[in-house]
Amino acid sequence: MATRNLPKPPAASPWKPAGARAQQREAKRNAVLQTAARLFNERGYHATSLDDIAEQLHVSKPTLYYYVKSKDDILLECVRTALGMMQQGIDEVRRAGGSAIDQLMACMRIYSRIVTMDFGMCVIRIGEDPLPAPRRKELRRLKAGIDGEFRRLIADGIAEGSLAPCDPKMAAFVLAGALSWIGRWYRPDGGLDPDAIADQSIALLMAGVQQRDPSPRRIPKKPAVRKSK
Repeated sequence: MATRNLPKPPAASPWKPAGARAQQREAKRNAVLQTAARLFNERGYHATSLDDIAEQLHVSKPTLYYYVKSKDDILLECVRTALGMMQQGIDEVRRAGGSAIDQLMACMRIYSRIVTMDFGMCVIRIGEDPLPAPRRKELRRLKAGIDGEFRRLIADGIAEGSLAPCDPKMAAFVLAGALSWIGRWYRPDGGLDPDAIADQSIALLMAGVQQRDPSPRRIPKKPAVRKSK
């Protein structure tokens, strides 16, 4: 029989489809941001260079510019990512509904958990101060949105009777300030994991540290002081 000339299969393209390339680029960009956030937290923003970030990723410094514009751009995206995670978590809690106090505690847990992550610690340890004024303004707007959510939940809790009457603005500052400080002292190799830290922090903030005595405690009167003649 005569051998039939079968068509050769097409050569495999060395280029991936556009969707796959976009995914790969986003994964590499996230790796740049994650590595930068970790170095910023460990060494400080000013002590970390693009060369340091490139060295950690085993790439050249010019390669970084394919994913980010500058060190300022990296910090902006790190802080923006963390604030976006917080807002997304709070939005999900609000959509799920429930009592104001339950929603408040769920949002506190989200906030506490995020400040133990690289991006969240970047918000607390570095913040927006190293950035130019226009970028600082944008990040402060995002922070104000999260602060507003806490104030609304506290006001709702007061209205429903689950929270003691207080100034929602002051209460929101105190709660967020205390939870934010976790990002300063938290260490991954410490004795408590992020969930345990969240549990204890929320319990302390909601109940306080003063011992509750069911019977009213009498304060002894001071003895009268006799005046010398």
